[in-house]
Amino acid sequence: MIAPDGTAYWLDGPPDAPVVAMIHGLGLCSAVFDGMAGAFTDYRILRYDLYGHGQSAPLPEEATLSLYARQLAGLLDHLAIPHAHILGFSIGGMINRRFALDFPDRVVSLVILNSPHDRGADGQAAVESRAKIVRDKGAMATMDAALKRWFTPEYLASGADGPTKVQNWRSQADVESYAQAAWVLANGVRELITPEPPISARSMVITCENDSGSTPAMSHAIADEIESAEVRIIPRLQHLGLMERPDMFTAPVLEFIHHSFGV
Repeated sequence: MIAPDGTAYWLDGPPDAPVVAMIHGLGLCSAVFDGMAGAFTDYRILRYDLYGHGQSAPLPEEATLSLYARQLAGLLDHLAIPHAHILGFSIGGMINRRFALDFPDRVVSLVILNSPHDRGADGQAAVESRAKIVRDKGAMATMDAALKRWFTPEYLASGADGPTKVQNWRSQADVESYAQAAWVLANGVRELITPEPPISARSMVITCENDSGSTPAMSHAIADEIESAEVRIIPRLQHLGLMERPDMFTAPVLEFIHHSFGV
């Protein structure tokens, strides 16, 4: 289905069940959650593609975290969904934090997956450098290095189709929309560090032990800024652990959502 603003979306599950909205990461699409979504049988799952990704229309204006938050708010309005559990991966975990700041009354709970926070000077310089390479040389210029950061060596050597899917998703993204989103991923994190007022939604922050871009220390830092937030660290995996071992994510997420207020 396509919303009035060009957002492609999929809504599945019992009509009267609580809604879980899932926000994918940079260069990916809603299908990144295929391995997880089947476990959410007691919920109505809303998946959609960010502007310029998957089947959605390109950016309607300059990319910002607030624009992406408004994209989700507009989609919820279109579907007459007053509030939802908001799950976001990577930049999606930045967007759902921005959404919680801009639309706090529409958030039942937040699940922040493998999402960056204060990177420090060297880390910030590195991610900005990658964003500039994307702007100058295109989205695929950083692909090979990204796969090594995102998947374990064992998974890459196994012949599993995850890396091929990721390459295809990125190659299909709108060039300008991708470049702008890469810059938001690099710079948007600054507005999420110790925001005032702070995020008040019940929150769970998850990352993987060996995620070099969204480290366990970053997840603890995010949680420290949200009252009573929970942290889970998935052992051994890297940035796209949710594709490599979705089962390791679904159990803690479902437990958290089930016990969140409003279910």
